[in-house]
Amino acid sequence: MPQEPLRAVIIGAGHRSVLYASYSKTHPEELQVVGVADPDPVRRERTAQEYALPAERVFLTAEELAARPRFAEVAINGTMDRDHVPTTLPLLEAGYHVLLEKPVCPTREELPALLAASRRTGTKVMICHVLRFAPFYAAIRERVAAGEIGDLLSVQTVENVSYHHMAVGFVRGKWNRRATSNPMLMSKCCHDLDLICWMKTGVAPTRVASFGGLTYFRPERAPEGSGDRCLVDCRIERECDYSAYKHYIEQGLWGYYAWECLEHLGSPTVEQKIESLKTDNPYGRCVWRCDNDVVDHQAGAVDFADGSVATHNMIGGVARPCRSMHLIGTHGEIQGTMEEGKFVVRHNDARPGHEYAEEIVDLSVSRDMHGGGDLRLVADFLRVVRGEPASLSTTDLMDSVNGHLIAFAADEAMAEGKVVELPRLTD
Repeated sequence: MPQEPLRAVIIGAGHRSVLYASYSKTHPEELQVVGVADPDPVRRERTAQEYALPAERVFLTAEELAARPRFAEVAINGTMDRDHVPTTLPLLEAGYHVLLEKPVCPTREELPALLAASRRTGTKVMICHVLRFAPFYAAIRERVAAGEIGDLLSVQTVENVSYHHMAVGFVRGKWNRRATSNPMLMSKCCHDLDLICWMKTGVAPTRVASFGGLTYFRPERAPEGSGDRCLVDCRIERECDYSAYKHYIEQGLWGYYAWECLEHLGSPTVEQKIESLKTDNPYGRCVWRCDNDVVDHQAGAVDFADGSVATHNMIGGVARPCRSMHLIGTHGEIQGTMEEGKFVVRHNDARPGHEYAEEIVDLSVSRDMHGGGDLRLVADFLRVVRGEPASLSTTDLMDSVNGHLIAFAADEAMAEGKVVELPRLTD
């Protein structure tokens, strides 16, 4: 007999949780949105209207929603990073299974609390590490799990963060300061660190070293003729690669960040957007004269309990954004770049006239920023909640926790110039 769709509540109706909830529109037989909690009246009412929610299913906070008798099976939590664990804990206690946006939290101390609550209540918590579900990475993981390259000795990942993404997120935007967001490797690279732990699933990371810093996006590096705001006092705005006008108006990039302050207008005009960039919109600031303090480049090295190692390199401000991975095992290697949609599997070939043999695995490339993983994650989450077999992309919450522990340790190691031993969390 066909099952009834799972019912979901949206916690924090930002663009990520709304995207995950959109699965209900293409698969109404699997998911139905029945409630929302968001302190922002515009987002709250917009979501209520979109899903025809009755007034008694619309709330200001997750705590208020969780205090009512449970009326759904799952919660999609897309709140800001600092609110993730505080809003998730009451949902778990109320019996909701939670799809939780990454990163999990801005402090190391919150990780054991989340893990313990999930274990105690018997509820499922899946972190939105959507790259696991991108066909590129899923295909690589299948090869590793099948033993095609033997035991993993080295995992190497690189994330090149584009100049416009670096500017909007980590110089001008919400994740530009340690005190109000996360370490840079957590904010931008928790995907990559999770991929490392996923490839090494079940093997604990033990220690971390890291180097990096904030080198370029600093006041002393500001070009001659630049000002405080691109459209107010900058004499080189037309020549500048970081012009707010070019990024957010001419190219239409990152609108859900740049125009968040104008959401109450519905569909702001170009004139209103320009006026916003000229006045109080933080995205109108010069990238060399912001209040940012997170690093713009960082490298980390990780030692695992089985003696294998991993490295991750994050470089901000590059021309071409991309993520790459190179896995080396005892019997071969896998290397590729996600945006190219293909990877190479190599094996030794000691025959005369040969050195190695290789197979090129060419996959279709999704145009979205997460390689086609977003809604595949939602589908797997629903399978887990229904008690059905999940894909290889879904593992125990501990793998996600380990990736976060690496990020926190890398921040400490970089700041204090030391190798950091990782704590061992147990159930």
